[in-house]
Amino acid sequence: MEKHYKDIFLDFDDTLYDTHGNADIALGELFEDFALYEHFNDIEDFRIPYWQTNVELWKQYAAGEIERHTLIVERFRRPLSLGRGLKDVSEEFCLEVSDHFLELCAVKPGVIEGAHEVMGHLLSRGYRLHMCSNGFREVQYRKLKACGMTDYFDTIVLSEDAGANKPSALYFDYAFRMTGADVRHTLMIGDNFQADILGAKRAGMDVMWFNPHGQEATEAVNYEIHCLRDILQIL
Repeated sequence: MEKHYKDIFLDFDDTLYDTHGNADIALGELFEDFALYEHFNDIEDFRIPYWQTNVELWKQYAAGEIERHTLIVERFRRPLSLGRGLKDVSEEFCLEVSDHFLELCAVKPGVIEGAHEVMGHLLSRGYRLHMCSNGFREVQYRKLKACGMTDYFDTIVLSEDAGANKPSALYFDYAFRMTGADVRHTLMIGDNFQADILGAKRAGMDVMWFNPHGQEATEAVNYEIHCLRDILQIL
């Protein structure tokens, strides 16, 4: 390793915590709990448009183009509107569905393969570890507890507290104030190239891109890994 790092900023969702996998399980439970099988041929008719909408809205949210409330309502309003005979797709119903979905998600323990091993290794090496997330405050703390990762982190830096989302410079400025980290000795690890990697690079940080799906990078990175355990050979 060419540079001595003291602090590591780690994205949480889909870097350490298996957000997509856990949410998929929760969507299946939601489908049953709200009897959505009466309005859709099968779970995939609901799941596919949900994920398409969710990805689109999170990109807009990260870019500051929409508010949290819009994300929460629209990610369910749009797929639910495709259901046969589902007459009530009001904002109130979407919020009810969203609240139930977040309750289901918040207790799921699934993590990305190797996550606990890697976090234990980083702690043993003496790094200060800081969770840096755009996720919602009330959900993130519950997910941390559910997957047993709370005690790994020195600091939890959430976009709601920062008043800005990654990749905003305001978010990273807040993160450095909260953690007391020195940008010259801090590494960002994350899976989202736009929010985590480009945001951190523009803040002057070294970056490690967790790229399990083999996507194409649009800018150079300091490190690229395809499974979390690759970190054991680098840090």
